[in-house]
Amino acid sequence: MIARYIRTFESADPAWFYLHAFCQVSAYAIGVAGWGTGLKLGSESPGITYSTHRNIGISLFVLATVQIFALFIRPKKDHKYRFYWNVYHHSFGYAILVLGIFNVFKGINILKPEDKWKTAYMIVIIALGGISLLLEAITWVVVLKRKSRKSTKPYDGYNNGQS
Repeated sequence: MIARYIRTFESADPAWFYLHAFCQVSAYAIGVAGWGTGLKLGSESPGITYSTHRNIGISLFVLATVQIFALFIRPKKDHKYRFYWNVYHHSFGYAILVLGIFNVFKGINILKPEDKWKTAYMIVIIALGGISLLLEAITWVVVLKRKSRKSTKPYDGYNNGQS
């Protein structure tokens, strides 16, 4: 959400990038802990297999690891391959987000805790979704205002301000 919504504000550059990187590295560390927990629980539970949850967890770990390493090969903003890097980075990021949310639901169903835990998780996800929708609307307003402000300049680069 930091990368999506805060970077819209020019005054937030480059702080948004460092906040985004910090959050992502922190999330990766938590994911590695989850990965380790899954390996430990799996080794202590012979004969009990939750294939879908495990396979999604493996996929998440691989995608997240690729995302972390991609930080080191990120092209500069004006490089000809930056567009393709952005497409990959956003695609992997959204895939991780969707798979992560889904896999937590799978894990909750495996553990079968009291309903309040699943409800609490759903409230958090719905709240974050609502905040995202609000921030999306604000971001579009800011971007459209910025574009309309730029388009009202007397000189547009083509006709030297003449009709």
